[in-house]
Amino acid sequence: MTETAEMAGSAVSSPARPTGFATISVAAILSEAARQNPDRTAVIFADQKIGYAQLWWETRRYAGALRARGVGRGTPVAVLIPNVPDFPRVYFAILALGGVVVPVHALLKADEIAYVLRDSGAVALICAAPLLGEGAKAAGLAGVDVLSVLVPDEAKAGLPFPRLEDEASIAEPIASYEPMDPFDTATILYTSGTTGKPKGAEGCHFAIVEQTSSLLTDAFDLTADDVVLGCLPLFHTFGQVCVMNVGFRAGATVVLLPKFDGATALDLLNKHQCTIMTGVPTMYIALLEAAKANPERPPLKYGLSGGSALPLAVIERFREVYGVNIHEGYGLTETSPVATFNVVGKPTRAGTVGQPLWGVEVEVANPELDDRIELLPRGELGEIVVRGHDLMKGYLHLPEATAEAVIDGWFRTGDLGTKSDDDYITIVDRKKDMIVRNGYNVYPREVEEVLSAHPAVSMVAVFGVSHETHGQEIMAAVTLMPGATATEEELIEHTKAQVAAYKFPRRIEIVESLPLGPSGKVLKRELIRIYDV
Repeated sequence: MTETAEMAGSAVSSPARPTGFATISVAAILSEAARQNPDRTAVIFADQKIGYAQLWWETRRYAGALRARGVGRGTPVAVLIPNVPDFPRVYFAILALGGVVVPVHALLKADEIAYVLRDSGAVALICAAPLLGEGAKAAGLAGVDVLSVLVPDEAKAGLPFPRLEDEASIAEPIASYEPMDPFDTATILYTSGTTGKPKGAEGCHFAIVEQTSSLLTDAFDLTADDVVLGCLPLFHTFGQVCVMNVGFRAGATVVLLPKFDGATALDLLNKHQCTIMTGVPTMYIALLEAAKANPERPPLKYGLSGGSALPLAVIERFREVYGVNIHEGYGLTETSPVATFNVVGKPTRAGTVGQPLWGVEVEVANPELDDRIELLPRGELGEIVVRGHDLMKGYLHLPEATAEAVIDGWFRTGDLGTKSDDDYITIVDRKKDMIVRNGYNVYPREVEEVLSAHPAVSMVAVFGVSHETHGQEIMAAVTLMPGATATEEELIEHTKAQVAAYKFPRRIEIVESLPLGPSGKVLKRELIRIYDV
């Protein structure tokens, strides 16, 4: 593996630049937590409680095994592991060696995984036993070694892949983490790929560590005494940074849940007396439904939401049922991920995604200009642009895509929004999701908010479909609350009464479920593919 590692590592190593002598590593997050809070519980999973010192020791053993296989500075290693303790062990082991973590979405199929393996130059795939079906097939297609975790002893003989646990048990643990240049690549996170193939966003050590610092000091109210429910997938930037890294940086306890459902999540919130819930809108909707069958309530201080817009109706219902506010933030994979947040401790401003993080500039630019950034006055609608310590290094192997996305140091988000006089950002919609009907701009989120307020509606997606006369027609796909009833005509009339005549959906489909991406966003492109015929 060593030769391949060196060759692949060159693809993601930092360009030569006079950056001085400062060093930093994301691995310090766990190392320092183990030094400062050795006996505190880092992770709870099922019946296991793992302390910080123990988790760092196990991580250093995993790192020793990976070092023996040639993993070192700049070596990309793919990780296909659900929310179990082996994710942080493997994640921090790779980073401690100076390697690059390439998290893989747990629901991808073999061909999709193989693309990530090839594009990232990963020299190995570390794969959990339940995911070996697609993972091993993908590794075979890409010609990449497989290391397994969580394979039971009784199944060991039947699998051709070595177990990382076995190799770690005989390896010499590393002493500590490698000091890295602040701009060395730490992670390659693949975007959901709204068009074409997914792009690998390179995150550097500095951006990720500074993200945890900013969130802890200026946004969240999170200390070593808190217990956080870790139900967001750790392969995604939201769960990885905002739950695991921020939780560990604070010395808090993270309760891991591999597969989310509302009833199980509420049971864990109660059982472990969780104080902070972090999720996407679908999770909060599921917790509201679970609360109907379970009267016990956890001692939550607040909830954190991101990934997609949280309907105001859900925020209000959650406050009534659980007695806490949900604080919304905004960001993308390319912004590590948080750019703005409704700061805990300040009154939340519902309908907004809060104010820019410390050291991060968020402005509104002319969306019609592709070759330069022209900032607009406050209150005007335009494209949200971001610059600051949280930006990615760029898209791996895609200099043209990087140049299109980052202009004059500003990252173009593709989201339309406004900025108030006191710096609150409101996201109106995705630039590409805007519907033009008879020459009028219709922003789906506005219509979605109205539909979400109907008591029978659980989730809603509004999108445009082709129309011979109007150019585009407005359509909605809706899921209903369990046990609730409503007709398409009733929902159309509900919306028609509250929005202008050109905005209401002429067609509504009531469906069992909506297609979701890894961060809980509704995949409108899939709905358009189905209905735009």
